[in-house]
Amino acid sequence: MADIVKQILARPIQLADQLITSTDYVCSFKQDCADIKGKTEKLAGLLRQAARASNDLYERPTRRIMDDIEQNLDKTLQLVTKCRASGLQRLFTIIPAAAIRKSSLQLENSIGDVSWLLRVSSPNEDRDDVFNGLPPIAANEPHLCLIWEYIAILCNIALADDWADAAGSLVSMARDNEKYGKLIIEEGGIPPLLKLAKEGRMEGQENAARAVGLLGRDPESVEHIVNAGVCSVFAKILKEGHMRVQLVVAWAVSELAANHPKCQDHFSQNNAIRLLVSHLAFETIQEHRKYTIVSCHSHPPGLPPGPKMHDVSAIHNVVADTMAMKSVKDDYSKKVHIQSTNSKSNQQHHHHIGFLGASIKGREFEDPSTKKEMKAMSARALWFLCAGNLSICRDITESRALLCFSVLVEKGEGEVQYNSLMALVEITAVAEQHPELRRSAFKPTSPAARAVVDQLLKIIEKGDSDLLIPGIQAIGSLARTFRATETRIIAPLVRLLDENETEVSAEAAVALVKFACTDNFLHVNHCKAIVEAGGPKHLIQLTYFGEQMVQFPALILLCYIAMHVPDNETLGQDEVLIVLEWALKQGHFMQDRSLETLIQEAKQRLEIYQT
Repeated sequence: MADIVKQILARPIQLADQLITSTDYVCSFKQDCADIKGKTEKLAGLLRQAARASNDLYERPTRRIMDDIEQNLDKTLQLVTKCRASGLQRLFTIIPAAAIRKSSLQLENSIGDVSWLLRVSSPNEDRDDVFNGLPPIAANEPHLCLIWEYIAILCNIALADDWADAAGSLVSMARDNEKYGKLIIEEGGIPPLLKLAKEGRMEGQENAARAVGLLGRDPESVEHIVNAGVCSVFAKILKEGHMRVQLVVAWAVSELAANHPKCQDHFSQNNAIRLLVSHLAFETIQEHRKYTIVSCHSHPPGLPPGPKMHDVSAIHNVVADTMAMKSVKDDYSKKVHIQSTNSKSNQQHHHHIGFLGASIKGREFEDPSTKKEMKAMSARALWFLCAGNLSICRDITESRALLCFSVLVEKGEGEVQYNSLMALVEITAVAEQHPELRRSAFKPTSPAARAVVDQLLKIIEKGDSDLLIPGIQAIGSLARTFRATETRIIAPLVRLLDENETEVSAEAAVALVKFACTDNFLHVNHCKAIVEAGGPKHLIQLTYFGEQMVQFPALILLCYIAMHVPDNETLGQDEVLIVLEWALKQGHFMQDRSLETLIQEAKQRLEIYQT
């Protein structure tokens, strides 16, 4: 950095020396040129002082100021050269007096710019005040001067005591104005912020992490932040940092992933997923008293044999793994060595410990509100990291984080509960599109999957919270995972078709379509269950009188029911055929060719059995 700054300063110093020499031989405007000489000498002295302090100078304003000074000196040198003309040559040389005065003023501005640069880059004991005023170069962009000053402080080791305040000021600027955020990135603010996040004191680390999260507002900005090394810095903090800093880092990760999903894999490659899951699991699973820990080889009294016994045994393994984290004091690398030397079954056991485990020494003594917020932000980060990402969803489900999410949805409050549910929404959405994840993570015998479904059903049956719509979406995404013996799902969803809120009814209809559509292997069973729960009556009302957002899924669901159980007497009693004939005459339905085809097929199928 110092060598670059010296190169930037070299040309202006040379021009200043040439200008000083030229002023000694002028033949006109002698007084003005003498004034220019005095200002140039002062400027040259400041430039040499800057060269001696090049280790402390912040490159961005230095480069911009020196470019401006170089232009000013070059123009002034040309004017002074004209003033050296004599005799006939002088007669034909036009030198506007206004140009001389303008050059003198520009030299004053250059002196002010270099003086400001030296002040903001000086050690703390040499600074006259906290705010050094605006340099002339930033008169039209005062916020740019502030950004330069705050970043200069972050770049100066001697000003370490001011780092937290400078980062806090950048947080305020980034939060207030998107343009300021862009400028902070353009002016090189990310590297010193990451350095502060990695090496600073706690308050400075918090402010730095918060600033980085606020600056990642668009894909281009996030790409720049990732290229600057944010993933490794944040991963180190999530592993070893103070929990107050870790929760801000988790929030920042969620912001970056939300605004640019392509950064998901970069965080995953730096073990961010494992570390976030460890925060989620800490003091979560062992607090879930609903399940009794029993031996895998004995049958507890009062518990029927079969899948439930398998579930409890599996949950016992999860709890044992999680509680083992507290007793594991060795470094993670030692765990990897143990994994590599043990048998295949032991490798799998230690894999779960390694994935869930991180450095948790002392965390049990953290303030409860801090631990709660840490879980909320970890869940939020995982929510956006797993969105649409099969690899990360597979890592999360293999780590048994599903059980953590289900516990937090049941026991958590506020953001903890909501963010955990939204993470489940994203994981189930990916599972809906990828059969391999659906089969591995949400197989009916999986205790974690059953726990998730239980919590989703409770939300749907309760039906009166902000969690309702996400719960409906998640259960709909799992429509192809249920066995024919699972009969609890359909009726609660059908009841929501009669909901006063249009959005709830629409989401319920969309979810039921996933149960009733031809792609679902059990579509006939599900269609029968929908009819038995009184679905056609609600669907007819929604198709006739609902808003468009609910009309379309309601009509589609009615078509699938008519196609798959056309001989059901309820369809004839409810006059579903008349509804389909009416729909074929509605323009807004017929604009969708695939919907028109579906209505025609349902009508033809129904006409065979109904009149």
